[in-house]
Amino acid sequence: MSSAAAPDQSPRPVRFGILGCAAIARKLARAMLLAPGVAVAAVGSRSEEKARLFAADNGLDVATTCLHGTYEALLDDPDVEVVYLPLPTSLHVRWATAAAARGKHVLLEKPTALCAADLDAILAACDAAGVQFMDSTMWMHHPRTAKMRELVDDKDTIGDIKVINSVFSFRANEDFLQNDIRVKPDLDALGTLGDIGWYCIRAILWAVDYELPKTVIALRDPVKNQAGVLLDCGATLYWVDGKTATFNCSFLTNLTMDITLVGTNGTLHVTDFVIPYGEKSAEFHVASKSNFAKLHIGWDPLPSKHVVTTDLPQEALMVQELARLVRNIQDAGGRPEGKWPAITRKTQVVLDAVKASIDKGSEPVEVAS
Repeated sequence: MSSAAAPDQSPRPVRFGILGCAAIARKLARAMLLAPGVAVAAVGSRSEEKARLFAADNGLDVATTCLHGTYEALLDDPDVEVVYLPLPTSLHVRWATAAAARGKHVLLEKPTALCAADLDAILAACDAAGVQFMDSTMWMHHPRTAKMRELVDDKDTIGDIKVINSVFSFRANEDFLQNDIRVKPDLDALGTLGDIGWYCIRAILWAVDYELPKTVIALRDPVKNQAGVLLDCGATLYWVDGKTATFNCSFLTNLTMDITLVGTNGTLHVTDFVIPYGEKSAEFHVASKSNFAKLHIGWDPLPSKHVVTTDLPQEALMVQELARLVRNIQDAGGRPEGKWPAITRKTQVVLDAVKASIDKGSEPVEVAS
Protein backbone atom coordinates (compact mmCIF):
# COMPACT_ATOMS: atom_id res chain seq x y z
CA MET A 1 0.00 0.00 0.00
CA SER A 2 1.52 3.31 -1.06
CA SER A 3 2.34 5.93 1.57
CA ALA A 4 2.45 8.79 -0.96
CA ALA A 5 0.47 11.89 -0.01
CA ALA A 6 -2.87 12.30 -1.72
CA PRO A 7 -2.91 15.09 -4.32
CA ASP A 8 -5.49 17.06 -2.32
CA GLN A 9 -3.62 16.72 0.99
CA SER A 10 -3.24 19.99 2.88
CA PRO A 11 0.16 21.67 2.45
CA ARG A 12 2.60 21.38 5.31
CA PRO A 13 2.24 24.27 7.75
CA VAL A 14 4.69 27.15 7.45
CA ARG A 15 5.87 28.13 10.92
CA PHE A 16 5.53 31.80 11.93
CA GLY A 17 7.14 33.59 14.85
CA ILE A 18 5.51 36.74 16.25
CA LEU A 19 8.19 39.24 17.28
CA GLY A 20 6.55 41.60 19.77
CA CYS A 21 3.14 41.64 21.42
CA ALA A 22 1.65 44.86 20.03
CA ALA A 23 -2.13 45.16 19.78
CA ILE A 24 -2.08 44.57 16.01
CA ALA A 25 -0.29 41.26 16.65
CA ARG A 26 -3.50 39.93 18.24
CA LYS A 27 -5.24 40.24 14.89
CA LEU A 28 -2.41 38.44 13.10
CA ALA A 29 -2.24 35.68 15.70
CA ARG A 30 -5.93 35.00 15.02
CA ALA A 31 -5.25 35.09 11.27
CA MET A 32 -2.50 32.50 11.65
CA LEU A 33 -4.89 30.21 13.54
CA LEU A 34 -7.54 30.58 10.82
CA ALA A 35 -5.34 30.23 7.74
CA PRO A 36 -4.75 26.72 6.32
CA GLY A 37 -1.08 25.82 5.96
CA VAL A 38 0.05 28.25 8.68
CA ALA A 39 1.17 27.60 12.25
CA VAL A 40 2.39 29.83 15.09
CA ALA A 41 5.66 28.29 16.22
CA ALA A 42 6.84 30.98 18.63
CA VAL A 43 6.12 34.29 20.31
CA GLY A 44 8.93 36.61 21.34
CA SER A 45 8.66 39.52 23.75
CA ARG A 46 10.91 41.45 26.11
CA SER A 47 9.95 38.98 28.84
CA GLU A 48 8.89 35.35 28.72
CA GLU A 49 5.94 36.15 30.98
CA LYS A 50 4.62 38.74 28.52
CA ALA A 51 4.99 36.21 25.69
CA ARG A 52 3.11 33.63 27.78
CA LEU A 53 0.26 36.05 28.51
CA PHE A 54 0.00 36.98 24.82
CA ALA A 55 -0.14 33.33 23.79
CA ALA A 56 -2.78 32.48 26.40
CA ASP A 57 -4.91 35.55 25.62
CA ASN A 58 -4.91 34.83 21.89
CA GLY A 59 -5.78 31.15 21.82
CA LEU A 60 -2.28 29.85 21.09
CA ASP A 61 -1.31 26.46 22.49
CA VAL A 62 1.20 27.31 25.20
CA ALA A 63 2.37 23.68 25.23
CA THR A 64 3.40 23.72 21.56
CA THR A 65 4.29 27.40 21.05
CA CYS A 66 7.83 28.38 22.02
CA LEU A 67 7.80 31.42 24.31
CA HIS A 68 10.90 33.60 24.17
CA GLY A 69 11.85 36.32 26.62
CA THR A 70 14.04 38.19 24.11
CA TYR A 71 13.69 39.09 20.46
CA GLU A 72 17.08 37.51 19.74
CA ALA A 73 15.92 34.16 21.08
CA LEU A 74 12.98 34.11 18.67
CA LEU A 75 15.25 34.92 15.73
CA ASP A 76 17.54 32.07 16.76
CA ASP A 77 14.66 29.59 17.03
CA PRO A 78 15.23 26.95 14.31
CA ASP A 79 11.50 26.15 14.18
CA VAL A 80 10.61 29.67 12.99
CA GLU A 81 10.54 30.13 9.20
CA VAL A 82 8.75 33.49 8.96
CA VAL A 83 9.03 36.41 11.37
CA TYR A 84 6.10 38.80 11.73
CA LEU A 85 7.25 42.19 13.08
CA PRO A 86 4.59 44.48 14.60
CA LEU A 87 7.22 46.60 16.35
CA PRO A 88 7.35 50.42 16.29
CA THR A 89 8.66 51.75 12.97
CA SER A 90 11.89 53.03 14.52
CA LEU A 91 12.85 49.42 15.33
CA HIS A 92 12.12 47.92 11.90
CA VAL A 93 15.57 48.24 10.35
CA ARG A 94 17.33 46.59 13.28
CA TRP A 95 15.01 43.62 13.67
CA ALA A 96 13.94 43.02 10.06
CA THR A 97 17.54 42.94 8.85
CA ALA A 98 18.45 40.66 11.78
CA ALA A 99 15.61 38.31 10.85
CA ALA A 100 16.70 38.18 7.21
CA ALA A 101 20.32 37.59 8.22
CA ARG A 102 19.18 34.47 10.07
CA GLY A 103 17.36 33.21 6.98
CA LYS A 104 13.87 34.10 8.18
CA HIS A 105 11.22 35.36 5.77
CA VAL A 106 9.81 38.73 6.82
CA LEU A 107 6.24 39.99 7.25
CA LEU A 108 6.60 43.63 8.27
CA GLU A 109 3.93 45.95 9.64
CA LYS A 110 3.37 49.25 7.92
CA PRO A 111 4.72 51.83 7.69
CA THR A 112 7.66 49.64 6.81
CA ALA A 113 10.31 52.26 7.53
CA LEU A 114 10.83 55.90 8.43
CA CYS A 115 12.27 56.57 4.97
CA ALA A 116 13.12 54.77 1.73
CA ALA A 117 16.81 54.52 2.64
CA ASP A 118 15.89 52.52 5.74
CA LEU A 119 13.55 50.32 3.73
CA ASP A 120 16.30 49.72 1.18
CA ALA A 121 18.51 48.34 3.95
CA ILE A 122 15.74 45.88 4.88
CA LEU A 123 15.07 44.86 1.27
CA ALA A 124 18.80 44.44 0.60
CA ALA A 125 19.11 42.13 3.61
CA CYS A 126 16.14 40.05 2.41
CA ASP A 127 17.54 39.90 -1.11
CA ALA A 128 20.99 38.85 0.10
CA ALA A 129 19.47 36.07 2.20
CA GLY A 130 17.06 34.92 -0.52
CA VAL A 131 14.04 35.32 1.78
CA GLN A 132 10.55 36.57 0.98
CA PHE A 133 9.55 40.09 2.05
CA MET A 134 5.96 41.24 2.37
CA ASP A 135 4.39 44.20 4.14
CA SER A 136 1.20 43.79 6.14
CA THR A 137 -1.20 45.81 3.97
CA MET A 138 -4.04 43.35 4.42
CA TRP A 139 -6.66 44.69 2.01
CA MET A 140 -4.36 43.85 -0.90
CA HIS A 141 -5.22 40.17 -0.30
CA HIS A 142 -9.01 40.46 -0.14
CA PRO A 143 -10.77 38.89 -3.17
CA ARG A 144 -12.69 42.16 -3.56
CA THR A 145 -9.41 43.85 -4.47
CA ALA A 146 -8.84 41.37 -7.32
CA LYS A 147 -12.41 41.89 -8.55
CA MET A 148 -11.99 45.66 -8.49
CA ARG A 149 -8.74 45.25 -10.42
CA GLU A 150 -10.63 43.44 -13.21
CA LEU A 151 -13.07 46.32 -13.57
CA VAL A 152 -10.43 49.05 -13.29
CA ASP A 153 -8.49 47.33 -16.08
CA ASP A 154 -11.63 47.11 -18.24
CA LYS A 155 -11.32 50.19 -20.43
CA ASP A 156 -14.92 49.90 -21.55
CA THR A 157 -16.24 50.03 -17.96
CA ILE A 158 -13.93 52.59 -16.32
CA GLY A 159 -11.82 53.99 -19.16
CA ASP A 160 -8.71 56.02 -18.38
CA ILE A 161 -8.47 57.02 -14.72
CA LYS A 162 -8.22 60.78 -14.35
CA VAL A 163 -9.02 61.57 -10.70
CA ILE A 164 -8.54 59.60 -7.46
CA ASN A 165 -9.66 60.63 -3.99
CA SER A 166 -8.95 58.73 -0.77
CA VAL A 167 -9.67 59.34 2.92
CA PHE A 168 -8.71 57.21 5.90
CA SER A 169 -9.44 58.62 9.33
CA PHE A 170 -10.57 57.65 12.82
CA ARG A 171 -11.40 59.74 15.86
CA ALA A 172 -8.75 58.86 18.42
CA ASN A 173 -9.51 59.27 22.12
CA GLU A 174 -7.44 61.39 24.48
CA ASP A 175 -5.46 58.42 25.81
CA PHE A 176 -4.40 57.52 22.25
CA LEU A 177 -3.43 61.11 21.46
CA GLN A 178 -1.28 61.29 24.59
CA ASN A 179 0.19 57.80 24.92
CA ASP A 180 -0.05 55.67 21.76
CA ILE A 181 3.24 54.79 20.07
CA ARG A 182 1.85 56.33 16.85
CA VAL A 183 2.10 59.83 18.36
CA LYS A 184 5.61 59.39 19.82
CA PRO A 185 8.48 60.92 17.79
CA ASP A 186 11.01 58.32 18.99
CA LEU A 187 8.79 55.34 18.06
CA ASP A 188 6.55 56.20 15.09
CA ALA A 189 7.67 59.63 13.98
CA LEU A 190 5.49 59.59 10.84
CA GLY A 191 2.30 59.72 12.90
CA THR A 192 -0.94 59.56 10.95
CA LEU A 193 0.90 59.78 7.61
CA GLY A 194 2.72 56.52 8.30
CA ASP A 195 -0.03 54.72 10.15
CA ILE A 196 -3.04 55.37 7.89
CA GLY A 197 -1.79 57.65 5.12
CA TRP A 198 0.17 54.56 4.01
CA TYR A 199 -3.14 52.92 3.05
CA CYS A 200 -4.32 55.94 1.04
CA ILE A 201 -1.04 56.13 -0.87
CA ARG A 202 -1.09 52.37 -1.53
CA ALA A 203 -4.69 52.56 -2.80
CA ILE A 204 -3.82 55.42 -5.14
CA LEU A 205 -0.79 53.57 -6.52
CA TRP A 206 -2.84 50.38 -6.84
CA ALA A 207 -5.42 52.27 -8.89
CA VAL A 208 -2.83 53.44 -11.43
CA ASP A 209 -1.02 50.08 -11.55
CA TYR A 210 1.87 51.48 -9.48
CA GLU A 211 2.88 54.24 -11.88
CA LEU A 212 4.69 56.75 -9.70
CA PRO A 213 3.47 60.36 -9.75
CA LYS A 214 5.85 63.05 -10.93
CA THR A 215 5.16 65.55 -8.14
CA VAL A 216 3.42 65.76 -4.79
CA ILE A 217 2.22 68.85 -2.92
CA ALA A 218 1.16 68.47 0.71
CA LEU A 219 -2.11 70.04 1.78
CA ARG A 220 -1.52 73.24 3.73
CA ASP A 221 -1.63 73.50 7.53
CA PRO A 222 -1.25 69.90 8.68
CA VAL A 223 -2.10 69.30 12.34
CA LYS A 224 0.74 68.18 14.61
CA ASN A 225 0.95 67.43 18.33
CA GLN A 226 3.29 69.25 20.70
CA ALA A 227 6.08 66.80 19.84
CA GLY A 228 5.71 67.61 16.13
CA VAL A 229 4.09 64.30 15.14
CA LEU A 230 1.42 64.49 12.42
CA LEU A 231 -2.19 64.02 13.53
CA ASP A 232 -3.94 65.19 10.33
CA CYS A 233 -2.45 65.74 6.88
CA GLY A 234 -2.80 65.02 3.20
CA ALA A 235 -1.44 65.73 -0.26
CA THR A 236 -2.23 65.99 -3.93
CA LEU A 237 -0.28 63.82 -6.40
CA TYR A 238 0.31 64.78 -10.03
CA TRP A 239 1.25 62.57 -13.00
CA VAL A 240 2.83 63.66 -16.26
CA ASP A 241 -0.29 62.65 -18.24
CA GLY A 242 -2.58 64.88 -16.16
CA LYS A 243 -3.93 62.37 -13.64
CA THR A 244 -4.35 63.71 -10.12
CA ALA A 245 -5.01 62.12 -6.74
CA THR A 246 -5.73 63.69 -3.37
CA PHE A 247 -5.77 62.00 0.01
CA ASN A 248 -6.35 62.96 3.63
CA CYS A 249 -5.48 60.94 6.73
CA SER A 250 -6.40 61.90 10.27
CA PHE A 251 -6.57 60.77 13.88
CA LEU A 252 -9.11 63.56 14.52
CA THR A 253 -12.17 62.82 12.37
CA ASN A 254 -14.83 60.10 12.14
CA LEU A 255 -13.91 56.58 11.01
CA THR A 256 -13.80 56.77 7.18
CA MET A 257 -12.12 54.50 4.63
CA ASP A 258 -13.03 55.82 1.19
CA ILE A 259 -11.47 55.40 -2.21
CA THR A 260 -13.03 56.88 -5.36
CA LEU A 261 -11.63 56.36 -8.86
CA VAL A 262 -13.01 58.54 -11.65
CA GLY A 263 -12.34 57.46 -15.23
CA THR A 264 -13.41 58.67 -18.63
CA ASN A 265 -16.14 55.99 -18.79
CA GLY A 266 -16.89 55.11 -15.20
CA THR A 267 -16.47 55.68 -11.48
CA LEU A 268 -15.65 53.16 -8.74
CA HIS A 269 -16.55 53.80 -5.09
CA VAL A 270 -15.45 51.87 -1.99
CA THR A 271 -16.39 53.06 1.49
CA ASP A 272 -14.54 50.44 3.61
CA PHE A 273 -11.43 49.70 1.58
CA VAL A 274 -9.01 49.06 4.48
CA ILE A 275 -11.24 47.02 6.79
CA PRO A 276 -14.50 45.77 5.24
CA TYR A 277 -17.70 46.30 7.22
CA GLY A 278 -17.91 42.52 7.66
CA GLU A 279 -15.45 39.64 7.35
CA LYS A 280 -17.54 37.39 5.10
CA SER A 281 -18.41 39.80 2.31
CA ALA A 282 -17.36 43.17 0.93
CA GLU A 283 -18.93 45.41 -1.67
CA PHE A 284 -18.15 48.25 -4.01
CA HIS A 285 -20.15 50.31 -6.49
CA VAL A 286 -19.49 51.13 -10.13
CA ALA A 287 -21.19 53.80 -12.21
CA SER A 288 -20.41 53.30 -15.90
CA LYS A 289 -21.39 55.48 -18.87
CA SER A 290 -23.55 57.50 -16.53
CA ASN A 291 -25.91 60.13 -17.81
CA PHE A 292 -28.90 62.13 -16.73
CA ALA A 293 -32.34 60.62 -17.01
CA LYS A 294 -34.88 62.54 -19.06
CA LEU A 295 -35.65 65.99 -17.63
CA HIS A 296 -32.55 65.63 -15.44
CA ILE A 297 -34.54 64.06 -12.59
CA GLY A 298 -32.23 61.11 -11.96
CA TRP A 299 -29.44 58.95 -13.34
CA ASP A 300 -29.47 56.50 -16.21
CA PRO A 301 -28.11 53.89 -15.87
CA LEU A 302 -27.97 53.56 -12.09
CA PRO A 303 -24.68 52.45 -10.49
CA SER A 304 -24.19 48.70 -10.01
CA LYS A 305 -23.42 47.07 -6.66
CA HIS A 306 -20.82 44.31 -6.56
CA VAL A 307 -20.58 41.94 -3.56
CA VAL A 308 -17.57 39.66 -3.09
CA THR A 309 -17.70 36.89 -0.49
CA THR A 310 -14.82 35.15 1.27
CA ASP A 311 -14.46 32.25 3.69
CA LEU A 312 -11.38 33.75 5.33
CA PRO A 313 -10.72 37.31 6.56
CA GLN A 314 -8.21 39.30 4.53
CA GLU A 315 -5.43 39.01 7.13
CA ALA A 316 -5.72 35.20 7.04
CA LEU A 317 -5.57 35.30 3.24
CA MET A 318 -2.42 37.43 3.54
CA VAL A 319 -0.55 34.98 5.78
CA GLN A 320 -1.82 32.08 3.66
CA GLU A 321 -0.36 33.71 0.53
CA LEU A 322 2.95 34.40 2.28
CA ALA A 323 3.06 30.77 3.43
CA ARG A 324 2.52 29.65 -0.17
CA LEU A 325 5.44 31.79 -1.34
CA VAL A 326 7.64 30.46 1.47
CA ARG A 327 6.84 26.84 0.60
CA ASN A 328 7.74 27.58 -3.02
CA ILE A 329 11.16 28.84 -1.87
CA GLN A 330 11.85 26.33 0.90
CA ASP A 331 10.37 23.18 -0.64
CA ALA A 332 10.44 23.73 -4.40
CA GLY A 333 13.64 25.74 -4.86
CA GLY A 334 11.79 28.81 -6.12
CA ARG A 335 12.84 32.44 -5.92
CA PRO A 336 11.26 35.12 -3.71
CA GLU A 337 8.37 36.96 -5.38
CA GLY A 338 9.66 40.42 -6.35
CA LYS A 339 6.23 42.02 -6.69
CA TRP A 340 5.72 42.63 -2.98
CA PRO A 341 8.97 44.44 -2.14
CA ALA A 342 8.59 46.55 -5.30
CA ILE A 343 5.09 47.68 -4.31
CA THR A 344 6.27 48.42 -0.77
CA ARG A 345 9.14 50.53 -2.00
CA LYS A 346 6.94 52.63 -4.31
CA THR A 347 4.55 53.30 -1.43
CA GLN A 348 7.46 54.37 0.78
CA VAL A 349 8.94 56.62 -1.92
CA VAL A 350 5.66 58.51 -2.33
CA LEU A 351 5.23 58.73 1.45
CA ASP A 352 8.74 60.20 1.68
CA ALA A 353 7.86 62.84 -0.91
CA VAL A 354 4.69 63.81 0.97
CA LYS A 355 6.65 64.12 4.22
CA ALA A 356 9.26 66.25 2.45
CA SER A 357 6.55 68.55 1.09
CA ILE A 358 5.01 68.88 4.56
CA ASP A 359 8.43 69.73 6.02
CA LYS A 360 8.93 72.36 3.30
CA GLY A 361 5.66 74.14 3.98
CA SER A 362 3.70 72.45 1.17
CA GLU A 363 6.21 73.15 -1.57
CA PRO A 364 6.10 70.81 -4.60
CA VAL A 365 8.43 67.81 -4.28
CA GLU A 366 9.56 65.65 -7.16
CA VAL A 367 9.05 61.92 -6.60
CA ALA A 368 12.25 59.91 -6.89
CA SER A 369 11.99 57.17 -9.51
